[in-house]
Amino acid sequence: MNETIARVWRKSSYSGNENACLEVLTPPPPGQAPVRDSKDPDDSVIVFRAEAWLDFIAAVRRGEFPM
Repeated sequence: MNETIARVWRKSSYSGNENACLEVLTPPPPGQAPVRDSKDPDDSVIVFRAEAWLDFIAAVRRGEFPM
């Protein structure tokens, strides 16, 4: 059986109605983390390895990128 997976772009709820944030494709393709700029959704998509994206998110949560 060939099932089609419905994927949608999702942005952080912290961004509100602003279009100044990253969007991630959910659910992501296996082993990947596609990301795009919400201000320009028709422009390029950057695809990270899933492990690298998870490492980045963990570093953000630990506060490793001070404002």
